[in-house]
Amino acid sequence: QVQLVESGGGLVQAGGSLRLSCVASGIIFSRNTMGWYRQGPGKQRELVATINPGSWPNYADSVKGRFTISRDNAKNTVYLQMNSLKPEDTAVYYCNANRYLTDYWGQGTQVTVSS
Repeated sequence: QVQLVESGGGLVQAGGSLRLSCVASGIIFSRNTMGWYRQGPGKQRELVATINPGSWPNYADSVKGRFTISRDNAKNTVYLQMNSLKPEDTAVYYCNANRYLTDYWGQGTQVTVSS
């Protein structure tokens, strides 16, 4: 059974930082592209960042220079370091695992940035 468990969300003031973690089980972690997506109030889910099996990252323009995605294959964990947070970053953040045409999702973790 595949499980993706996110942690690290919370309430932070604008300009602050948070680090999200996602621990995966039930998949061959090293062979999956891992990603973070988010869904803000009244918005559609959108890509934040992905990292492929070769650890090559990809970022949405809105987070470039502020967020960093990384992975630890030994720990089956993907991270999202979020710096210089803005109120518009407020959303539920979801972890994603993708290989070929198969997607798995976590339950999400809430990030709220106050102004």
